[in-house]
Amino acid sequence: MLTHCSTQTVETERLILRRFVYTDDDAMLRNWIADEKIQSLYSEPVYATKAEVRVLLDKYIGSYEHEDYYRWAVIEKQSGECIGQIAYFLVDSKNHFAEIEYCIGSAFQCRGYATEAAKAVIAYGFDRIHLHKVQICTKTINAPSKRVIEKCGLTYEGTLRDFFFMNGEYVGRLYFSILRSEYEKQK
Repeated sequence: MLTHCSTQTVETERLILRRFVYTDDDAMLRNWIADEKIQSLYSEPVYATKAEVRVLLDKYIGSYEHEDYYRWAVIEKQSGECIGQIAYFLVDSKNHFAEIEYCIGSAFQCRGYATEAAKAVIAYGFDRIHLHKVQICTKTINAPSKRVIEKCGLTYEGTLRDFFFMNGEYVGRLYFSILRSEYEKQK
């Protein structure tokens, strides 16, 4: 049985994962949500204006009233900047699993932030929600994301070939997961 508790603040060594607030809009635009490369790697549209970001924030913030909604702003402690986001964007309560998506702005990549955030959200899923399985998928062209997933201890399950059509080419989707029993052994 899952224990849904919605999005609660999680603190790591260098990050604060918290609910989005409307004042995140400038940092979102500056750091990641207007970046076509970042957004395309996790199949999201580019948001170029504060008005567009406001509509998205309305959706995020309005969804926090649901106990099974989990989306965090990734805040770098040192700067106080919203440098990305991480979420359980798919939660399957019947089958006790959830899938994580994340993005970190280009200027903040290659510092271990995605791994740090993902490990914290995986722990949240097992320790607080009581999930049985957590999965993360990435595109075959996204080697940095694949490294994050592997550093988090997930197991490769398979590839859906030619899953996405991007920029005139087909791209595969890699599936990784970790079970509760595997997570417990890693702790």
